[in-house]
Amino acid sequence: MNMQVSKNTVVTLDYNVTDPDGTVVDEGRDALIYLHGGYDDIFPKIEEALQDKKVGETVTVKLQPDDAFGEYDAELVQIEPRKDFPKELEVGMQFEGAPQGADEDEFVIYRVTDIADDKVVLDGNHPLAGTALVFTCTVTAVRPASEEEIEHGHVHGLDGDEHTCH
Repeated sequence: MNMQVSKNTVVTLDYNVTDPDGTVVDEGRDALIYLHGGYDDIFPKIEEALQDKKVGETVTVKLQPDDAFGEYDAELVQIEPRKDFPKELEVGMQFEGAPQGADEDEFVIYRVTDIADDKVVLDGNHPLAGTALVFTCTVTAVRPASEEEIEHGHVHGLDGDEHTCH
């Protein structure tokens, strides 16, 4: 039986992601496994392209920044005093914080992008914000989702009964 990708199926993909020039952004070392059907487990445009596909079928989806990680937002770049950070600090480290003027429960992951003298530059944009992406994937497995997976809106472990809620 060759199931089609449809609502409430668990889909396994082999994939890779490049920018429009063909530079690899994510080589997809691990298979991507998600619950199909509007559960926000995967970008909607990719989910749309995979609808009704069968095992072995390949799909290439071009994502504009709005379809992926959003446009680059200059307001999410902040310069903070160096003294506010741990002694061990390097470019690439991440900190959680609230953007200026945001509600207390709004958190953004900031990456350290520069350290100069007594200042630290933090960027709350996703590293791929503002980047168009080309997502190429091949369906390698499709199975019905369990009732619990549907109820929780995500996949539970490789065999479906292991509970991995976050």
